[in-house]
Amino acid sequence: MARPKRGEALVLTIDDLAFGGEGVGRADGYVVFVTGGIPGDRLRVRLDQARSRYGHGVIESIEEASPHRVQAPCPYFGRCGGCRLQHIAYPAQLALKSKQVADVLERLGDVAGFELRPIIGAPEIYGYRNKMEFTVAPARRPRGSAAPVAAPMASGGARPADGSGGDDAQAAIVVGLHEANRYDSVLDVERCLLQSDGMNALLDEARRFFVEQGLSAYDQAAGDGLLRFLMLREGRRTGEAMANVVTTAPAVSDLAPLTERLRARVPRTSSVVMNVNPRKASVATGVEEHLLGGRDHIREEIGGLTFQISANSFFQTNTAQADRLFALVLESTGLRGGETVFDLYSGTGAISLLLARRCRWVYGIEVAQAAVDDAARNAAANGITNCTFLAGEVRFVLPSLVASGVSADLVVADPPRAGFHPKALQALGRLAPSRIVYVSCNPGTLARDVGELVRGGGYRLEWVQPVDMFPHTPHIEAVARLDRVRP
Repeated sequence: MARPKRGEALVLTIDDLAFGGEGVGRADGYVVFVTGGIPGDRLRVRLDQARSRYGHGVIESIEEASPHRVQAPCPYFGRCGGCRLQHIAYPAQLALKSKQVADVLERLGDVAGFELRPIIGAPEIYGYRNKMEFTVAPARRPRGSAAPVAAPMASGGARPADGSGGDDAQAAIVVGLHEANRYDSVLDVERCLLQSDGMNALLDEARRFFVEQGLSAYDQAAGDGLLRFLMLREGRRTGEAMANVVTTAPAVSDLAPLTERLRARVPRTSSVVMNVNPRKASVATGVEEHLLGGRDHIREEIGGLTFQISANSFFQTNTAQADRLFALVLESTGLRGGETVFDLYSGTGAISLLLARRCRWVYGIEVAQAAVDDAARNAAANGITNCTFLAGEVRFVLPSLVASGVSADLVVADPPRAGFHPKALQALGRLAPSRIVYVSCNPGTLARDVGELVRGGGYRLEWVQPVDMFPHTPHIEAVARLDRVRP
């Protein structure tokens, strides 16, 4: 059979799921990725891309549905770029994620002989996120129209016209999430099923405030406008909530009244801050922070400890699963009380402080100064004195520690999606701890780094434990334990 061409219709069976959440099918050996396809589906698809080795198809009809296919409850599903797996029954999501971890470790990491433990599913598959970042953008304008038009709202979510600017003003901005595969289009989201009712109330009230005050949204193409992001956080165990408005300029007087509006709607709003990001880079952090109301942080409780979390600090976004994840990490270490431990990419110190109760000393290394400051406050608040937190990139701080003669019996690492920098991995090899516990949010970089440690660093991969921190998304967390092979 000749290679299919763009625009051609094919009937194929989906037999796998790619890392981004697309179904994978084959037509006489030609690989086709299909958005919305599920293993077990038999689909009629039309190719919108046809490259030499693979193509991409869109579903025209479902000839035979997979037994794992379910109705997605979110009205934005299919358009929103967030939850791409809502149409897959949760047990099947877990099985597919576990398979992906095993496949990538064996194929990319070239490691075998390890124990793949059963994946730990989430007790809550909706409303589980304690942090969400919403983009504020100008509403799209149809050609020939002077008035902006907002994306359609969910049913039952119409916003009242209260005399604060009329329909055109209400439609001037959207507050939501990027559309699937579109960096330049933001979907106006009235209610996100991944966050709590309280956070959805904050989202609604902040949107109303922005519209009523006539505040402008940042237009990246034009380089003007004020509002960039609305970041919401909550302590699931404490009930405390935070709103962080990211702007292009320090508009304190414009945003100061927001605090009372949010507190009136959600009384446990403990922190309202504004971060200023005047740069072109589209990131929800700022070069300066202004406190609009309450404290500059909220509190959360995990593992019997209390943590302070500021706007720009990293903290696990699923509190219930973080409890399970941290317990697994502690169990994996096998600490007896006299060890020195390095906690790499330590964030606000959650893992460091839990480790500190079981060892002699912990060194936590984290690039974000705000997170390091939070970690030090968290240690003091919990009466923990055997931790040292260092600010800087692991690739620089770790070699410096090793060169100064500081050694560690154990290393716990929770790197970002990019995994270890090569220099950091080399320094880890020189440190040569007897055990490494690697917490990964990206199976691909986990496989790469573990492969390096196994092949060139003298380590054996004992086991890998997948943990589903983000139901309905393609993201997979995993904990791997590596032990140094004795000569």
